[in-house]
Amino acid sequence: MDSPSAGYTFEYLLETLDDSSHKKFFNVPKLGGTKYDILPYSIRVLLEAAVRNCDGFLMKKEDIMNILDWKTKQSNVEVPFFPARVVLQDFTGIPAMVDFAAMREAVKSLGGDPKKVHPACPTDLTVDHSLQIDFSKCAIQNAPNPGGGDLQKAGKLSPLKVQPKKLPCRGQTTCRGSCDSGELSRNSGTFSSQIENTPILCPFHLQPVPEPETVLKNQEIEFGRNRERLQFFKWSSGAFKNVAVVPPGTGMAHQVNLEYLSRVVFEEKDLLFPDSVVGTDSHITMVNGLGILGWGVGGIETEAVMLGLPVTLTLPEVVGCELTGLSNTFVTSIDIVLGITKHLRQVGVAGKFVEFFGSGVSQLSIVDRTTIANMCPEYGAILSFFPVDNVTLRHLEHTGFDKTKLESMEKYLKAVKLFRNDETSSEPEYSQVIQINLNSIVASVSGPKRPQDRVAITDMKSDFQACLNEKVGFKGFQVAAEKQSDTVSIHYDGSEYKLSHGSVVIAAVISCTNNCNPSVMLAAGLLAKKAVETGLRVKPYIRTSLSPGGGMVTHYLSSSGVLPYLSKLGFDIVGYGCSTCVGNTAPLSEAVLSAVKQGDLVTCGVLSGNKNFEGRLCDCVRANYLASPPLVVAYAIAGTVNIDFQTEPLGTDSTGKEIYLHDIWPSREEVHQIEEEHVVSSMFRALKEKVEMGNKRWNSLEAPESVLFPWDMKSTYIRCPSFFDKLTKEPSILQPIENAHVLLYLGDSVTTDHISPAGSIARSSAAAKYLTNRGLTPREFNSYGARRGNDAVMTRGTFANIKLFNKFIGKPAPKTIHFPSGQTLDVFEAAELYQKEGIPLIILAGKKYGSGNSRDWAAKGPYLLGVKAVLAESYEKIHKDHLIGIGIAPLEYLPGENADTLGLSGREVFSLSFPEELSPGITLNMKTSTGKEFRVIASFENDVEITLYKHGGLLNFVARKFS
Repeated sequence: MDSPSAGYTFEYLLETLDDSSHKKFFNVPKLGGTKYDILPYSIRVLLEAAVRNCDGFLMKKEDIMNILDWKTKQSNVEVPFFPARVVLQDFTGIPAMVDFAAMREAVKSLGGDPKKVHPACPTDLTVDHSLQIDFSKCAIQNAPNPGGGDLQKAGKLSPLKVQPKKLPCRGQTTCRGSCDSGELSRNSGTFSSQIENTPILCPFHLQPVPEPETVLKNQEIEFGRNRERLQFFKWSSGAFKNVAVVPPGTGMAHQVNLEYLSRVVFEEKDLLFPDSVVGTDSHITMVNGLGILGWGVGGIETEAVMLGLPVTLTLPEVVGCELTGLSNTFVTSIDIVLGITKHLRQVGVAGKFVEFFGSGVSQLSIVDRTTIANMCPEYGAILSFFPVDNVTLRHLEHTGFDKTKLESMEKYLKAVKLFRNDETSSEPEYSQVIQINLNSIVASVSGPKRPQDRVAITDMKSDFQACLNEKVGFKGFQVAAEKQSDTVSIHYDGSEYKLSHGSVVIAAVISCTNNCNPSVMLAAGLLAKKAVETGLRVKPYIRTSLSPGGGMVTHYLSSSGVLPYLSKLGFDIVGYGCSTCVGNTAPLSEAVLSAVKQGDLVTCGVLSGNKNFEGRLCDCVRANYLASPPLVVAYAIAGTVNIDFQTEPLGTDSTGKEIYLHDIWPSREEVHQIEEEHVVSSMFRALKEKVEMGNKRWNSLEAPESVLFPWDMKSTYIRCPSFFDKLTKEPSILQPIENAHVLLYLGDSVTTDHISPAGSIARSSAAAKYLTNRGLTPREFNSYGARRGNDAVMTRGTFANIKLFNKFIGKPAPKTIHFPSGQTLDVFEAAELYQKEGIPLIILAGKKYGSGNSRDWAAKGPYLLGVKAVLAESYEKIHKDHLIGIGIAPLEYLPGENADTLGLSGREVFSLSFPEELSPGITLNMKTSTGKEFRVIASFENDVEITLYKHGGLLNFVARKFS
């Protein structure tokens, strides 16, 4: 099927990028003049897509004018949007690709060429939802004489209890020491948490090692369990143009989307246009940080886009988030990301676009931006857009983008005013502007006893002293005023030191949860480097440690040259896994323990973990603070938390000059540069190789190479659906619904989960009976979600939710009454009887029918049960669109009316006729077997919906186009 852009309505806007290039683009700014200049960047992307795809039917000139008049039309009109591409994960990808395979069969049966059936836009399918953890290793750092936890029990493989094999270094000459020694075997659990798409390294020798055993075993089980589905995906990637499958074991959908699939600017047949995407993953918004418009939608919306239809959305309000000021010296990327997220949550941006502008945006790295955009679900925005700027281009250069391509990208984005520049850009107008001064975000720590008790480091000294005074409780230690200045001398390694209240005795840098962000780990390393170069050291009695979250952390700390400096300060790699924050700290020296006991001192532990409850690190350490990795290093150098970093020095250099924290704290620019050069480039390079090379199992997986998929009639996972069974070359005139029985009489707020559950398959259900009859045991049933490629299972699962309340039954149960016989049956069994008797079905419902998550089978299932119409008081709009898209008529009661006010019992027989010419919102006459007649609204909103319904739904409409 031709792209909707085939007949350009706005061809006069087509221009050549420059005299030396054949590349063309739509110069959309010429369309709107000053109106265009005040549009938010995200709305400009919507407008370009509308202009490029205008065909007078799916995209009308009126839609384009509405977008151009965004300032007055926002929140008041719906507009279509054609994204440039689609991203699917395997759960939602299966039904979409099965529909395309079935469509080929239908097109052939109509005499057409099945080879013409392809998705209308690039479709990337990532197989990332199939992995189950059948094997795992739970290894904890085996420190000598552990301070807490039973570390002598070896982690076991589950469920087969196979003992882990040691992973040798294969005798590399540069690897000093044996990797199958106690060091590695004690930490064998490390490798199961290796960061995806990164080199697997020996933790201590930085040499490549074999893939972790748990990974290999889980992948083996994954390929065995999902072989049918994977073979189908592999056939799809070869059979269809525009379909690329990212094989299992490569990475998660949003990560691959960001790091590999993103184009930023598309180039298709010498036509340039902005990258944009919708996908079936809530984290699609991460790409907003690269200047790519995108958000998560349901499976049926993505399939509609693949079939050549637009996504419809209410023209959104756009909240402009102005970032101003300079970030404080000791603030890390994590502080900024969480500070901005908290502010957006408090302001309230749910259901809106957020767009960032202002001088502060340039201070954010791409990692910062994509993290903020990825947090959209946290603050409820549809998306959080960062327009492309110089920071974006530098990032793309490090990720391997071709230099020539980057030059044309920059020219194009500047020509259509989609490039943000602090110096020259005039800012758009927004629905609302909120300001966040980066200077207002302060570095803080949490403690001394609970993670929720945050303390700004500028207040740290006064807060700790207040804690000494307070009564024993969540923060207080109740130390007598006359004892708060007590010190106790200790002798350690031939030198004398003094301990006091606030002395740091444990300092642990852990790449854990939020602190796995490369920028904060690199900041700790750069701080250590500068400290060592100025002659600062950590006192030897402090129990220091470095526990990276995976081999990639070790890799970039080493390649950036900071690892030796961390080691010089005592932060040596102790292993991989949960250690200090779960109490697995080696005992403190006897000298320290004696001093703490003698002076009854409140000593401190500082760590970059996520737990700091009193006594958790060590029962003799009463105050514990959670801090960013660079602050852990700083407090270790200071030797105390009872310090004001702004006014008190960390120590002195060899000349006696006082050295303050701000003297050695790395700038954000330094950290970002190292991050781009040593983290981003290697990660993107590794992922590119992994995607393009595949893996041994995927590459050796056999798959058909035929034009039509060879359906296996015995398969319980993949079946050719019956949507096209009665398809004719031309649509017939609309048939009346005559003598229809009510399948279900439902109340308000029936969700898509009530209609089509996605969870486990109950043993007594119709789907279970179907699977049992095919030789499967309950253990092999899997879930409805996993069997979305089998219409027989999904149809039997329709209305199989045990919480379904059908008024015919009077209690929650997946049951209904088959009125001709009077039997109470499973919903599927009743519908099957009705179909055998040739009786059409309708559903009666209350308000908000189809609310909840978008789910394609919540429309497909009722259609295959024989439901011709739903009569409800109101609908969730997305679900109503889905009903039309499958060929079910969405009918509404007149305002103020419902089944109760009309005196309907649901036991009547209903009849309805359609006029030759339907129009949006037309009222129709419903007749019942009792003689009662009433008017209902045919809830079609536009001509496109009516056209789809006349064709019997979207799938039939597109199949006829291909024929």
